[in-house]
Amino acid sequence: MKKNSILFIIIAILISLTNQSCKQKKSTLKNTDFSIPFDSTLVAPFFKSYPLLKNSEKDLSAIYRNYNFKYIWFDNKGIVEYGHLLYSKVNALDEDGISTPFPYKENIDEIFAGNSKKKAKISDSEIMLSCLYLFYTQKVYKGIDNKTTTDIGWLLPRKKVSYTGLLDSFLSEQKSQTNDSLALVGQYFKLRDVLKQYRIIEAKGGWKTIDEDPEKTYKPNDTAKAIQQIRARLFVTGDIKQNSNSNSFDTDLAAAVKNYQAQNGFKPSPLILPELIKSMNVPVSERIKTIIVNMERCRWLQPEIFNAKEFIFVNIPSYEMKFFRDGQIVFDSPVVVGDSSTETVIFGGKMSYIAFSPYWNLPKSIIEKDVKPGIEKNKNYLNIHNMEWNNGQVRQKPGKNNSLGLVKFMFPNSNDIYFHDTPAKSAFNKQNRAISHGCVRVKKAKELALTILKDNETWTPKKIDAAMHSGKESICTLKNKIPVHIGYFTAWVDEQGVMNFYKDVYERDERLAELLFYKEQ
Repeated sequence: MKKNSILFIIIAILISLTNQSCKQKKSTLKNTDFSIPFDSTLVAPFFKSYPLLKNSEKDLSAIYRNYNFKYIWFDNKGIVEYGHLLYSKVNALDEDGISTPFPYKENIDEIFAGNSKKKAKISDSEIMLSCLYLFYTQKVYKGIDNKTTTDIGWLLPRKKVSYTGLLDSFLSEQKSQTNDSLALVGQYFKLRDVLKQYRIIEAKGGWKTIDEDPEKTYKPNDTAKAIQQIRARLFVTGDIKQNSNSNSFDTDLAAAVKNYQAQNGFKPSPLILPELIKSMNVPVSERIKTIIVNMERCRWLQPEIFNAKEFIFVNIPSYEMKFFRDGQIVFDSPVVVGDSSTETVIFGGKMSYIAFSPYWNLPKSIIEKDVKPGIEKNKNYLNIHNMEWNNGQVRQKPGKNNSLGLVKFMFPNSNDIYFHDTPAKSAFNKQNRAISHGCVRVKKAKELALTILKDNETWTPKKIDAAMHSGKESICTLKNKIPVHIGYFTAWVDEQGVMNFYKDVYERDERLAELLFYKEQ
């Protein structure tokens, strides 16, 4: 009797362990029971019937190979739960700033309306849903193709999108949502939230136009109808908490104007200048377009960029550099970038060394345009500018008047772009700081060097200062190369959750908007 009881207990335990093992297997994606076999010979005829989806054929075939040629979106009861989830996401694509419709939307609507129950049509419905998935993934996670972004000057490495990998995430245990963080940077979701807010503002009528007078500037305590309009405008976007309808430029309005200036790339001023009013008069529809354009740029970014232990990020339109370490901003500085004729390149590299008291090797364009004509007029031109010939090239010797200042930061690249100090500090007081020959001038260059070498026992602050003023170039090779990313974002939600708009200094927004809103329509 005891032996039978013991045997019964052992069997019960084994059954329990087997059941748990089965449950674990069922909860992992690779062992999910896709029970209906999928006939791959139906793929080619499908694309003949639906030619606008032909570009999806290669990726679709790869997906079904990954799932051992079993149905993904249907089981014996009909459309599975995550099929409905996909449909709802596609119907909400406007929340992601996407207006391009799926080519055969009416067919998709019929499937979910229950008009495709005949067995003969299930295969077409299955393939149609897979094409819908590819459409959704391409629009939301990938964006415009790599060749096009390269052609428009975006040379930062594009993230690689795995359609099967994202589908694995989509079909995982948590069927209520996809793991978006695997494929999109956090800035994307911040912009998406702001997009909702601005569309609400648009639905309520947006903001009214402020009277513009190119000759009129308002100062504190002034009264005018335009001041009342400015107050109403700032109230709509939450820059001022209460609208008193006062036409007086009081302290509350002054604080709101100050916030607006900071969030829209304006130099701080106690005055309301015509240019500021012009910015406030940009319609909400244009602000929405700007947000959508920058959401598209976010799709191109590798999420790993912002997960790195440390990295430097420069945003050209905001004229700003930030150094991140362990997810925190440890350094920031105003910068000067290239002008419209010598644009700073949008790309990434790895900072490998710092040069103190650097030489400046003049570009050929400057030698031809300035140096040679200068020598013809004055034989002492090189001496006057502390320059010398060096292997057929001209370089400026180290010193306080060197155009690169006292330190430069090198991340070798084919674009010959780097960061550097400058003796022309007044340039940082300008509102428009797109005035360089392409390289990035850093206002707080010494502080950047100190931040980078903070834990370097050899390069102490005292030694750094001495090297910067020695008049002789010295090199500090970095033990760990630092990723550098130069981007272009005219709309950005900062660390405090505040929406910032910046001037489109290289006029790139409209070109991208044409690709998003017009070409694909």
